[in-house]
Amino acid sequence: MRKIILAIIGLLLIGGAVLLAKKLIAMKAVPEVKVQKRVTSVFAETVHNGSTPITVTASGNLKAKNRVELFSEVQGVFESSAKPFKPGTHFSKGQTLLRLNSDEHRANLKAQKSSLYNQVVRLLPDLRLDYPEASPNWEKYLRDFDVDKPLADLPEPTSEKEKLFIAGRNITTTFYAIKNLEERLRKYTVRAPFSGVLTEALVNPGALVRNGQKLGEFIAPGSYEMEVNANAAYADLLRVGKSVELHDPARTGKWTGKVVRVNGKVNQASQTIQLFVEVRGKDLKEGMFLEADVTARSVDNTFEVNRKLLFDGNKLFVIQDTVLSIAEVEPVFFKKNTVVVKGLREGVQLLAKPVPGAYKGMLVKKFNG
Repeated sequence: MRKIILAIIGLLLIGGAVLLAKKLIAMKAVPEVKVQKRVTSVFAETVHNGSTPITVTASGNLKAKNRVELFSEVQGVFESSAKPFKPGTHFSKGQTLLRLNSDEHRANLKAQKSSLYNQVVRLLPDLRLDYPEASPNWEKYLRDFDVDKPLADLPEPTSEKEKLFIAGRNITTTFYAIKNLEERLRKYTVRAPFSGVLTEALVNPGALVRNGQKLGEFIAPGSYEMEVNANAAYADLLRVGKSVELHDPARTGKWTGKVVRVNGKVNQASQTIQLFVEVRGKDLKEGMFLEADVTARSVDNTFEVNRKLLFDGNKLFVIQDTVLSIAEVEPVFFKKNTVVVKGLREGVQLLAKPVPGAYKGMLVKKFNG
Protein backbone atom coordinates (compact mmCIF):
# COMPACT_ATOMS: atom_id res chain seq x y z
CA MET A 1 0.00 0.00 0.00
CA ARG A 2 2.87 2.31 0.90
CA LYS A 3 4.53 1.69 -2.47
CA ILE A 4 1.37 2.64 -4.34
CA ILE A 5 1.07 5.93 -2.45
CA LEU A 6 4.73 6.80 -3.17
CA ALA A 7 4.25 6.04 -6.87
CA ILE A 8 1.19 8.31 -7.06
CA ILE A 9 3.05 11.14 -5.28
CA GLY A 10 5.99 10.78 -7.76
CA LEU A 11 3.73 11.00 -10.76
CA LEU A 12 2.07 14.10 -9.35
CA LEU A 13 5.47 15.76 -8.79
CA ILE A 14 6.60 14.97 -12.38
CA GLY A 15 3.35 16.33 -13.83
CA GLY A 16 3.63 19.50 -11.78
CA ALA A 17 7.21 20.00 -12.91
CA VAL A 18 6.19 19.66 -16.56
CA LEU A 19 3.34 22.15 -16.20
CA LEU A 20 5.63 24.59 -14.38
CA ALA A 21 8.24 24.31 -17.16
CA LYS A 22 5.70 25.01 -19.89
CA LYS A 23 4.41 28.02 -17.98
CA LEU A 24 7.92 29.42 -17.59
CA ILE A 25 8.65 28.91 -21.32
CA ALA A 26 5.43 30.66 -22.29
CA MET A 27 6.30 33.60 -20.04
CA LYS A 28 9.68 34.10 -21.84
CA ALA A 29 9.64 37.13 -24.22
CA VAL A 30 10.17 36.26 -27.92
CA PRO A 31 12.52 38.80 -29.64
CA GLU A 32 10.92 40.64 -32.62
CA VAL A 33 12.43 39.73 -36.02
CA LYS A 34 13.23 42.83 -38.04
CA VAL A 35 12.98 42.33 -41.84
CA GLN A 36 15.47 44.50 -43.70
CA LYS A 37 13.93 46.06 -46.81
CA ARG A 38 16.20 46.01 -49.89
CA VAL A 39 15.95 48.93 -52.33
CA THR A 40 17.37 48.53 -55.86
CA SER A 41 18.72 51.49 -57.81
CA VAL A 42 17.42 51.60 -61.38
CA PHE A 43 17.65 53.83 -64.46
CA ALA A 44 14.38 55.47 -65.43
CA GLU A 45 13.02 57.50 -68.32
CA THR A 46 9.87 59.54 -68.71
CA VAL A 47 7.38 58.50 -71.39
CA HIS A 48 6.61 61.18 -73.97
CA ASN A 49 4.25 59.77 -76.59
CA GLY A 50 4.52 61.16 -80.08
CA SER A 51 4.79 60.33 -83.77
CA THR A 52 7.35 57.55 -84.31
CA PRO A 53 8.67 56.84 -87.83
CA ILE A 54 8.39 53.20 -88.91
CA THR A 55 11.65 52.39 -90.67
CA VAL A 56 12.08 49.26 -92.77
CA THR A 57 15.68 48.04 -92.58
CA ALA A 58 17.10 45.81 -95.29
CA SER A 59 20.45 45.04 -96.85
CA GLY A 60 21.91 44.10 -100.19
CA ASN A 61 24.77 44.46 -102.65
CA LEU A 62 25.29 47.33 -105.04
CA LYS A 63 25.09 46.79 -108.77
CA ALA A 64 26.12 49.37 -111.33
CA LYS A 65 23.12 50.98 -112.97
CA ASN A 66 24.86 50.90 -116.36
CA ARG A 67 26.54 47.53 -116.80
CA VAL A 68 26.90 45.20 -119.76
CA GLU A 69 28.15 41.67 -120.17
CA LEU A 70 30.35 41.48 -123.24
CA PHE A 71 29.76 38.58 -125.65
CA SER A 72 31.21 37.86 -129.08
CA GLU A 73 28.75 37.57 -131.98
CA VAL A 74 31.44 36.38 -134.39
CA GLN A 75 34.48 34.11 -134.36
CA GLY A 76 38.08 35.29 -134.69
CA VAL A 77 41.45 35.74 -133.04
CA PHE A 78 41.71 38.51 -130.43
CA GLU A 79 43.94 40.95 -132.30
CA SER A 80 44.16 44.25 -130.40
CA SER A 81 42.57 46.71 -127.98
CA ALA A 82 42.79 50.48 -127.44
CA LYS A 83 44.06 49.82 -123.90
CA PRO A 84 45.10 46.67 -122.03
CA PHE A 85 42.08 44.39 -121.84
CA LYS A 86 42.41 43.91 -118.07
CA PRO A 87 40.08 44.43 -115.07
CA GLY A 88 40.26 48.00 -113.78
CA THR A 89 41.09 49.58 -117.16
CA HIS A 90 39.06 52.68 -117.98
CA PHE A 91 37.67 53.21 -121.48
CA SER A 92 35.96 56.27 -122.93
CA LYS A 93 32.71 55.98 -124.87
CA GLY A 94 33.40 54.67 -128.38
CA GLN A 95 36.91 53.39 -127.63
CA THR A 96 37.79 49.93 -128.90
CA LEU A 97 37.49 47.36 -126.13
CA LEU A 98 38.78 44.58 -128.38
CA ARG A 99 39.15 43.85 -132.07
CA LEU A 100 39.01 40.39 -133.65
CA ASN A 101 40.84 39.47 -136.85
CA SER A 102 38.39 39.91 -139.76
CA ASP A 103 40.63 39.34 -142.80
CA GLU A 104 38.65 36.34 -144.05
CA HIS A 105 35.28 38.03 -143.65
CA ARG A 106 36.56 41.25 -145.25
CA ALA A 107 37.82 39.34 -148.29
CA ASN A 108 34.44 37.65 -148.68
CA LEU A 109 32.73 41.04 -148.45
CA LYS A 110 34.92 42.47 -151.21
CA ALA A 111 34.15 39.50 -153.42
CA GLN A 112 30.42 40.06 -152.98
CA LYS A 113 30.79 43.76 -153.79
CA SER A 114 32.69 42.91 -156.96
CA SER A 115 29.91 40.53 -157.93
CA LEU A 116 27.35 43.30 -157.52
CA TYR A 117 29.50 45.65 -159.59
CA ASN A 118 29.61 43.15 -162.42
CA GLN A 119 25.84 42.64 -162.25
CA VAL A 120 25.23 46.38 -162.62
CA VAL A 121 27.70 46.56 -165.54
CA ARG A 122 25.78 43.82 -167.37
CA LEU A 123 22.54 45.65 -166.55
CA LEU A 124 23.51 48.99 -168.22
CA PRO A 125 22.98 48.05 -171.92
CA ASP A 126 19.40 46.95 -171.24
CA LEU A 127 18.74 50.08 -169.18
CA ARG A 128 19.93 52.35 -172.03
CA LEU A 129 17.46 50.67 -174.40
CA ASP A 130 14.42 50.14 -172.18
CA TYR A 131 14.78 52.86 -169.51
CA PRO A 132 17.04 55.60 -170.90
CA GLU A 133 15.90 58.08 -168.24
CA ALA A 134 17.31 55.80 -165.46
CA SER A 135 20.61 55.05 -167.18
CA PRO A 136 22.51 58.19 -165.97
CA ASN A 137 21.76 57.34 -162.31
CA TRP A 138 23.16 53.84 -162.63
CA GLU A 139 26.21 55.05 -164.54
CA LYS A 140 26.98 57.48 -161.73
CA TYR A 141 26.48 54.63 -159.23
CA LEU A 142 29.18 52.61 -161.00
CA ARG A 143 31.59 55.58 -161.11
CA ASP A 144 31.25 56.09 -157.32
CA PHE A 145 31.46 52.37 -156.54
CA ASP A 146 34.41 51.45 -154.23
CA VAL A 147 34.85 47.96 -152.77
CA ASP A 148 36.86 49.41 -149.84
CA LYS A 149 34.08 51.77 -148.76
CA PRO A 150 30.62 51.06 -147.31
CA LEU A 151 28.12 50.14 -150.00
CA ALA A 152 26.01 53.12 -151.14
CA ASP A 153 22.24 52.79 -151.54
CA LEU A 154 20.96 51.76 -154.94
CA PRO A 155 19.56 54.52 -157.18
CA GLU A 156 15.88 55.20 -156.64
CA PRO A 157 13.75 53.69 -159.47
CA THR A 158 12.00 56.24 -161.67
CA SER A 159 9.01 53.96 -162.28
CA GLU A 160 7.38 50.76 -161.06
CA LYS A 161 8.46 48.95 -164.23
CA GLU A 162 12.11 49.88 -163.62
CA LYS A 163 11.82 48.65 -160.02
CA LEU A 164 10.53 45.27 -161.19
CA PHE A 165 13.19 45.10 -163.88
CA ILE A 166 16.00 45.68 -161.36
CA ALA A 167 14.55 43.13 -158.91
CA GLY A 168 14.27 40.56 -161.71
CA ARG A 169 18.01 40.83 -162.35
CA ASN A 170 18.69 39.86 -158.67
CA ILE A 171 20.32 43.24 -157.98
CA THR A 172 18.25 43.97 -154.87
CA THR A 173 18.90 40.56 -153.31
CA THR A 174 22.65 40.88 -153.78
CA PHE A 175 22.58 44.42 -152.38
CA TYR A 176 20.94 43.39 -149.09
CA ALA A 177 23.20 40.33 -148.75
CA ILE A 178 26.20 42.69 -148.90
CA LYS A 179 24.62 45.08 -146.37
CA ASN A 180 24.24 42.09 -144.03
CA LEU A 181 27.93 41.23 -144.43
CA GLU A 182 28.88 44.87 -143.73
CA GLU A 183 26.81 44.82 -140.55
CA ARG A 184 28.48 41.59 -139.46
CA LEU A 185 31.92 43.09 -140.16
CA ARG A 186 31.22 45.77 -137.52
CA LYS A 187 30.81 43.05 -134.90
CA TYR A 188 34.49 42.13 -135.18
CA THR A 189 35.17 45.34 -133.25
CA VAL A 190 33.62 45.73 -129.77
CA ARG A 191 33.44 49.36 -128.64
CA ALA A 192 32.65 50.85 -125.23
CA PRO A 193 28.92 51.75 -125.12
CA PHE A 194 29.64 54.40 -122.46
CA SER A 195 32.56 55.71 -120.45
CA GLY A 196 33.38 53.18 -117.74
CA VAL A 197 35.70 50.55 -116.39
CA LEU A 198 36.30 46.91 -117.27
CA THR A 199 35.49 44.79 -114.21
CA GLU A 200 36.04 41.35 -115.73
CA ALA A 201 38.23 40.17 -118.62
CA LEU A 202 37.97 36.55 -119.74
CA VAL A 203 40.14 36.56 -122.90
CA ASN A 204 43.71 37.54 -123.71
CA PRO A 205 45.26 38.87 -126.94
CA GLY A 206 46.02 36.06 -129.38
CA ALA A 207 43.25 33.80 -128.10
CA LEU A 208 40.64 32.36 -130.43
CA VAL A 209 37.25 33.83 -129.58
CA ARG A 210 34.20 31.78 -130.56
CA ASN A 211 30.71 32.92 -131.44
CA GLY A 212 28.66 33.40 -128.22
CA GLN A 213 31.70 33.36 -125.92
CA LYS A 214 31.64 35.72 -122.92
CA LEU A 215 34.43 38.29 -123.05
CA GLY A 216 33.97 40.16 -119.75
CA GLU A 217 31.92 42.80 -117.95
CA PHE A 218 31.90 46.58 -118.36
CA ILE A 219 30.28 49.08 -115.95
CA ALA A 220 29.88 52.82 -115.54
CA PRO A 221 31.04 53.69 -111.99
CA GLY A 222 29.36 56.37 -109.90
CA SER A 223 25.70 55.35 -110.20
CA TYR A 224 24.48 52.16 -108.54
CA GLU A 225 21.29 50.32 -107.67
CA MET A 226 20.48 48.10 -104.71
CA GLU A 227 17.60 45.65 -104.43
CA VAL A 228 15.68 45.87 -101.12
CA ASN A 229 12.94 43.50 -99.94
CA ALA A 230 10.34 45.22 -97.74
CA ASN A 231 7.22 43.98 -95.97
CA ALA A 232 4.27 43.90 -98.35
CA ALA A 233 2.11 45.57 -95.66
CA TYR A 234 3.87 48.86 -96.48
CA ALA A 235 3.58 48.50 -100.26
CA ASP A 236 1.19 51.44 -100.54
CA LEU A 237 3.65 53.67 -98.66
CA LEU A 238 6.87 52.70 -100.47
CA ARG A 239 6.49 54.89 -103.52
CA VAL A 240 8.92 55.87 -106.26
CA GLY A 241 10.94 58.93 -105.25
CA LYS A 242 11.00 58.19 -101.51
CA SER A 243 14.38 58.92 -99.85
CA VAL A 244 16.40 56.05 -98.41
CA GLU A 245 19.29 56.27 -95.94
CA LEU A 246 22.14 53.88 -96.77
CA HIS A 247 25.17 52.96 -94.65
CA ASP A 248 27.79 50.26 -94.41
CA PRO A 249 27.55 47.68 -91.56
CA ALA A 250 30.20 49.57 -89.53
CA ARG A 251 28.37 52.88 -90.16
CA THR A 252 31.60 54.54 -91.27
CA GLY A 253 29.91 55.96 -94.36
CA LYS A 254 26.43 57.25 -95.11
CA TRP A 255 24.68 57.92 -98.39
CA THR A 256 21.21 59.05 -99.43
CA GLY A 257 19.42 57.25 -102.23
CA LYS A 258 15.91 57.18 -103.61
CA VAL A 259 13.43 54.53 -104.70
CA VAL A 260 13.43 54.40 -108.51
CA ARG A 261 11.33 51.24 -109.09
CA VAL A 262 8.85 49.16 -107.12
CA ASN A 263 7.97 45.65 -108.22
CA GLY A 264 4.24 45.14 -108.64
CA LYS A 265 4.46 41.48 -107.56
CA VAL A 266 4.56 40.23 -103.95
CA ASN A 267 6.80 37.29 -103.12
CA GLN A 268 4.36 34.59 -101.99
CA ALA A 269 6.89 32.77 -99.78
CA SER A 270 8.21 35.76 -97.81
CA GLN A 271 5.33 38.23 -98.37
CA THR A 272 7.83 40.92 -99.32
CA ILE A 273 8.00 43.34 -102.21
CA GLN A 274 11.06 44.36 -104.21
CA LEU A 275 12.31 47.95 -104.14
CA PHE A 276 15.18 49.24 -106.25
CA VAL A 277 17.15 52.08 -104.71
CA GLU A 278 19.46 54.29 -106.77
CA VAL A 279 22.46 55.86 -105.04
CA ARG A 280 25.47 57.86 -106.23
CA GLY A 281 28.83 58.36 -104.55
CA LYS A 282 32.53 58.34 -105.37
CA ASP A 283 33.31 55.93 -102.51
CA LEU A 284 30.82 53.30 -103.72
CA LYS A 285 31.94 50.17 -105.55
CA GLU A 286 30.29 47.37 -107.50
CA GLY A 287 29.28 44.52 -105.15
CA MET A 288 29.59 46.65 -101.98
CA PHE A 289 27.33 45.46 -99.11
CA LEU A 290 25.09 48.18 -97.65
CA GLU A 291 22.16 48.45 -95.27
CA ALA A 292 19.13 50.56 -96.15
CA ASP A 293 16.69 52.36 -93.84
CA VAL A 294 13.42 53.08 -95.63
CA THR A 295 10.95 55.25 -93.70
CA ALA A 296 7.56 53.74 -94.53
CA ARG A 297 5.23 55.81 -92.32
CA SER A 298 4.81 57.41 -88.88
CA VAL A 299 2.53 56.10 -86.10
CA ASP A 300 1.01 58.64 -83.69
CA ASN A 301 0.74 58.27 -79.89
CA THR A 302 3.61 55.79 -79.63
CA PHE A 303 6.87 55.42 -77.72
CA GLU A 304 10.07 53.58 -78.67
CA VAL A 305 11.76 51.38 -76.02
CA ASN A 306 14.54 48.82 -75.85
CA ARG A 307 13.37 45.37 -76.96
CA LYS A 308 15.02 43.81 -73.88
CA LEU A 309 12.55 45.66 -71.63
CA LEU A 310 9.53 43.93 -73.19
CA PHE A 311 8.51 40.63 -71.58
CA ASP A 312 5.62 38.21 -72.05
CA GLY A 313 5.17 39.77 -75.48
CA ASN A 314 3.27 42.89 -74.34
CA LYS A 315 4.37 43.96 -70.83
CA LEU A 316 6.76 46.58 -69.44
CA PHE A 317 7.85 47.54 -65.91
CA VAL A 318 6.89 51.06 -64.83
CA ILE A 319 7.75 52.89 -61.61
CA GLN A 320 4.94 54.05 -59.32
CA ASP A 321 6.48 56.11 -56.53
CA THR A 322 9.16 53.65 -55.38
CA VAL A 323 7.56 50.37 -56.45
CA LEU A 324 7.69 48.49 -59.74
CA SER A 325 4.38 47.91 -61.46
CA ILE A 326 3.43 46.21 -64.74
CA ALA A 327 1.88 48.01 -67.71
CA GLU A 328 0.40 46.20 -70.69
CA VAL A 329 1.20 47.72 -74.08
CA GLU A 330 0.50 47.09 -77.76
CA PRO A 331 3.67 46.43 -79.83
CA VAL A 332 3.30 48.25 -83.16
CA PHE A 333 6.61 47.57 -84.89
CA PHE A 334 9.78 45.68 -84.01
CA LYS A 335 13.11 47.13 -85.07
CA LYS A 336 16.56 45.60 -84.72
CA ASN A 337 17.14 46.77 -81.12
CA THR A 338 13.95 48.61 -80.20
CA VAL A 339 10.19 48.20 -80.34
CA VAL A 340 7.52 50.85 -80.98
CA VAL A 341 4.61 50.46 -78.51
CA LYS A 342 1.22 52.00 -77.80
CA GLY A 343 -0.64 52.20 -74.51
CA LEU A 344 1.84 53.86 -72.15
CA ARG A 345 0.45 56.71 -70.09
CA GLU A 346 1.98 60.10 -70.82
CA GLY A 347 4.60 61.10 -68.22
CA VAL A 348 4.86 57.68 -66.55
CA GLN A 349 8.31 56.60 -65.35
CA LEU A 350 9.62 53.59 -67.28
CA LEU A 351 12.64 51.38 -66.66
CA ALA A 352 15.36 52.53 -69.04
CA LYS A 353 17.55 49.44 -68.61
CA PRO A 354 16.67 45.82 -67.73
CA VAL A 355 16.94 44.86 -64.04
CA PRO A 356 17.84 41.21 -63.32
CA GLY A 357 15.20 39.51 -61.16
CA ALA A 358 12.71 42.37 -61.39
CA TYR A 359 9.18 41.63 -60.15
CA LYS A 360 5.93 43.44 -59.44
CA GLY A 361 6.11 45.24 -56.07
CA MET A 362 9.90 45.45 -56.05
CA LEU A 363 11.24 48.48 -54.17
CA VAL A 364 13.38 50.68 -56.38
CA LYS A 365 15.18 53.98 -56.30
CA LYS A 366 15.71 56.05 -59.42
CA PHE A 367 19.39 56.37 -60.13
CA ASN A 368 20.77 59.74 -61.17
CA GLY A 369 24.11 59.46 -62.84
